[in-house]
Amino acid sequence: MKGLKLLNRADPFVEVTVSSRGEHVLAAAGEVHLERCIKDLKERFAKVSLEVSPPLVSYRETIEGEASNMLDNLKSSTRSSDYVEKMTPNGRCVVRVQVMKLPSALTMVLDKSTDLLGDIIGGKLGQSASNLETERSNIVQDESPVEVLKKRIMGAVESDILSLSKKDKDRAEKYKLKWQKFLKRIWALGPRQVGPNILFTPDSKSLSNDSSALVRGSPHVSERLGLVECSGNGEMPADTSSEELSALYREAESLQNSVVSGFQLATAAGPLCDEPMWGLAFVVEACINPLAEKFDDSESNQQSEQYAIFTGQVMTAVKDACRAAVLQKKPRLVEAMYFCELNTPPEYLGSMYAVLNQKRAQVLNEEMQEGFALSSVQAYVPVSESFGFAEDLRRKTAGAASALLVLSHWEELSEDPFFVPKTEEEIEEFGDGSSVPPNTARKLIDAVRRRKGLPVEEKVVQFATKQRTRARKV
Repeated sequence: MKGLKLLNRADPFVEVTVSSRGEHVLAAAGEVHLERCIKDLKERFAKVSLEVSPPLVSYRETIEGEASNMLDNLKSSTRSSDYVEKMTPNGRCVVRVQVMKLPSALTMVLDKSTDLLGDIIGGKLGQSASNLETERSNIVQDESPVEVLKKRIMGAVESDILSLSKKDKDRAEKYKLKWQKFLKRIWALGPRQVGPNILFTPDSKSLSNDSSALVRGSPHVSERLGLVECSGNGEMPADTSSEELSALYREAESLQNSVVSGFQLATAAGPLCDEPMWGLAFVVEACINPLAEKFDDSESNQQSEQYAIFTGQVMTAVKDACRAAVLQKKPRLVEAMYFCELNTPPEYLGSMYAVLNQKRAQVLNEEMQEGFALSSVQAYVPVSESFGFAEDLRRKTAGAASALLVLSHWEELSEDPFFVPKTEEEIEEFGDGSSVPPNTARKLIDAVRRRKGLPVEEKVVQFATKQRTRARKV
């Protein structure tokens, strides 16, 4: 710890955090900076031997498809394949979850506005638009943060609608009306209350009936963002005449935090490799059933002790249902991308492209610089492939090429991590699966799961006939 403090004094740009497993995570500006920090820590500051893991790379998890397919998903939501149902161990709560993909522009707005969202939703700026204007009346030029974020969100949705209208105007109009309704039903954002995933309030006529109550929730985030006026959505329905039913609705209202907590847990750790989810919208319907009449107070307490606290059961059921819904909708891995600008003499272009292909880079543009005997190439390089990139580039081009890497965006991997040949065409092309090309998404997922101590589907013994069963005698 003393060595880390000295390192931080010598280089304030370095950030040190402690993970949940007690590991010290060192964050630096890049690969060369990180190597230098570790060397200084070993030789100058701590002066002890260190066990350093490979560089850690963050990923995200999402589902396949486009956000414009939301209309088809909602029309077919009566099919069991479009939602997931989970029940609490005591059988009193049935949770039904449907997951959809958010427009990419809206996802980017939510991801880039986390600080502003935290201030607005957390209450620092989230009183109302009128109160904010009163507080900032002395600064006429500045616009209310709530209005700024509201315009960003609406602009992101409209840009997606505009691209859809070029293909199908009727479908775009329906899509616009549907999103106007959904933006008034934002219950929470996740993970950590400000992430790029949305929890929508359920329809009041979804699962509830005469003998059960639906956990309705309230559009808390929509109200904070000024997308809807404050209303009493959490109020009890008017048809709760019986005392038993009114008590059931009060219990359902008290479980709102459990539903939100389950959503936060699910979006913080997805089903593929416990990485945060990205650009997903969930509709969670939790229906509470009354206690069976045959149970008296003692049996009810015994049942509570057997299955743990009911709020915890609901939270776990919501988390499991959200993760299962993502698995059901063809999950995909999302990786961070660098924008890379390279300069090299024309005679080394072939060697440079060989390095880019090896690193799974996407070449965007190539042009000659006027007045210089240099070629400029722009490309996207995955962050996971960037380690050793500069060294490989210098070695292959004899030091003539230079590269500039800047963090750009998140990009979905189109590969299915669970691909297995099933159709006749796939079986004809890949056979029984032995000739399937390496699955990059699966390789990345397995690497993260090994690092986190999660189970991995792999053969411990590759060739049983080649094992050495006899003791080795020296």
